Amino acid sequence: MTDSAGTLEAAPPDNRDSMLTKLAELRTEQEKAVAGGGPKYTERHRKRGKLLARERIELLIDEDSPFLELSPLAAYGTSYPVGGSVVTGIGVIEGVECMLIASDPTVKGGSINPSGMKKGLRAAEIAEQNRLPLINLVESGGADLPTQKDIFIPGGKTFRNLTRSSAARVPTIALVFGSSTAGGAYLPGMSDYVVMVAERAKVFLGGPPLVKMATGEEADDEELGGAEMHARTSGLADYLAVDEQDAIRLGRRIVARLNWRKHGPSPRSDYAEPVLDGEELLDIVPSDLKVPFDPRDVIRRIVDGSEFDEFKPLYGSSLVTGWAQLHGYPIGILANAQGVLFSSESQKAAQFIQLANQIDTPLLFLHNTTGYMVGRDYERGGIIKHGSMMINAVSNSTVPHLSVLMGASYGAGHYGMCGRAYDPRFLFAWPSAKSAVMGPAQLAGVLSIVARAAAAARGAEYSEENDAAMRAMVEGQIEAESMPMFLSGMLYDDGIIDPRDTRTVLGLCLSVVHNAPVRGTDAFGVFRM
Repeated sequence: MTDSAGTLEAAPPDNRDSMLTKLAELRTEQEKAVAGGGPKYTERHRKRGKLLARERIELLIDEDSPFLELSPLAAYGTSYPVGGSVVTGIGVIEGVECMLIASDPTVKGGSINPSGMKKGLRAAEIAEQNRLPLINLVESGGADLPTQKDIFIPGGKTFRNLTRSSAARVPTIALVFGSSTAGGAYLPGMSDYVVMVAERAKVFLGGPPLVKMATGEEADDEELGGAEMHARTSGLADYLAVDEQDAIRLGRRIVARLNWRKHGPSPRSDYAEPVLDGEELLDIVPSDLKVPFDPRDVIRRIVDGSEFDEFKPLYGSSLVTGWAQLHGYPIGILANAQGVLFSSESQKAAQFIQLANQIDTPLLFLHNTTGYMVGRDYERGGIIKHGSMMINAVSNSTVPHLSVLMGASYGAGHYGMCGRAYDPRFLFAWPSAKSAVMGPAQLAGVLSIVARAAAAARGAEYSEENDAAMRAMVEGQIEAESMPMFLSGMLYDDGIIDPRDTRTVLGLCLSVVHNAPVRGTDAFGVFRM
């Protein structure tokens, strides 16, 4: 809580300690993604005179400009390396915000596994929604063949997305540094602009072994798909680079000539930084999410000038709504205050979302909810229809939505607050976040009640010992599956961020969403009254 001056009252020291511990755990996993295939394969790659995926990105984007990496923990909790064998994110090239998808050739030659495929498809989705030129930095052996059953069918979207981007007049560029074989050959084949590195790029539908098996023909890599052949004979290469640095230079020149313009309104340039200290964001979320916290303490540390004009402050007080500005962009904010959403909060949210659509203002959802209230009185009071009203408004709103999971995000409250299934343009989580159907203890308790009722119906004796074991097992499973790194590994968010970086990350996201038009709607579904 804050005092009248907005200063954060003394927070329990374990709040900060808990957050710092979680951030240290997060860094450990992120370092695994940066390590790629490990020292052995990194060294082998360097001995070939090649740059690493992140080094290629660093040279490609404008000097000293930020790179917003997305889904860095993809594949966490699976048998695949953390990161999913691909690096994705948004960087500025010649002043243009672009989506970058870079193969990591130190991980099984850059072959795409199921997690990497999902990560690439999510990056393409973000590029499509926000009109971002898409650049593939290619060096991949194609699909990871042992996992082809999980890749082949959905992976076709990769190439479909490229053609749809081009049809929507959003440029696609392929910089080919090494192998791009089989299905991967369609990455340059379906891109608007193609750069290949001489003596390095190899692009063909079938390599020498496959050609030998299929036709009996003998040919080497260069004859089949070398960069020079594609530049001089097939015409697939638009530019022939002498080395990797030259390919990156050519890529930057292509972007510089795109004549690219944003379609959304520009931010105000005279905005002020928050008055309140962003470092204190580490102190706000309790280590025990059952303990409520005031989201205004978060809001005033991320918005311009720490100025927040609250809407309907005396009504539906478990949901804070209001207007602010962030890095010069106007924004409407919905933030859970005490966890539970009642009918009044739901109606308030629906009205606020309609107002934001009327004035073409993006919305930010700050999650800390256990869901919609249950119980006899609340059911009779219409919690289903009122919760549905909020979800209806979120579903049909057309202004850009951004979501940040700060604490709990359980049940249908996750939906009403624009969870992943409701297509926010970006969704990030703090290390303190948790998300599931309900809390572990509640879920285990429900299963216990159901099991007891089933035993009674059969006339069977119920074992308290077995019940305790079942509850402990279920609680442990749900606790593990609701943790942010597990969910991030499944691509249910776009990354876990340090709370202190929230303002910067949201500012980058707001800039990105304004590449596309920002328009609200008045076409909502039927609100049950």
